[in-house]
Amino acid sequence: MDTVSFRQMKDGTKEDYEFLTAHEIDHTRHTAKRLLSALVDLDQSLSGYQITRLGHSVQSATRAWRDGADVDWVVAALLHDIGDIYAPYNHDEYAATILKPFLREQCTWCVSTHGDFQMLYYGHHLEGFDQHKRERHRGHVYFDDCAEFCERWDQASFDPDYDDLSLEFFAPLVEEVFARKPYDPAVIRAGARAPLVDAAVAEARQNRG
Repeated sequence: MDTVSFRQMKDGTKEDYEFLTAHEIDHTRHTAKRLLSALVDLDQSLSGYQITRLGHSVQSATRAWRDGADVDWVVAALLHDIGDIYAPYNHDEYAATILKPFLREQCTWCVSTHGDFQMLYYGHHLEGFDQHKRERHRGHVYFDDCAEFCERWDQASFDPDYDDLSLEFFAPLVEEVFARKPYDPAVIRAGARAPLVDAAVAEARQNRG
């Protein structure tokens, strides 16, 4: 079988849907590679900063790595702006939707709300912007984590002189994350919090970049 038999989904057969499911499973195996390619495409996104959007993404992940952050945090930092090209008005939610099946809930929530938290750094300079938009999330279990995510890794990562690790360095971590079973409770860990910084791990990584 090369294609399904139906022209309307309601006319599909068991064989049709078994065929499509096999194709879907194979397609999902390559999600990480497609996302890494999409990161490169971020260089076609918003300009005007001293570094590209890809550079910002890699720098955010590099800072997370050097802080001793775990794999979920590092991948969240790398992919937090992946929606910039296709969803400029809700890029944070777009990125979080991609990450949600495969990352700890804590990280996904921070990605989904980081746009509100980032306004602390520039909202007061622009008419009609709410510098304190993050306050709508005050009291959430992950509020402090998102505040730290933005302070340490997001707002700080626009430095053209920073010694970034390469995108290729992070590729195995992205592959690892997207090879996970989607929505695995052992991965999602709803309500759990892991620190963004681990001094012992950071020290062990010093010789790796």
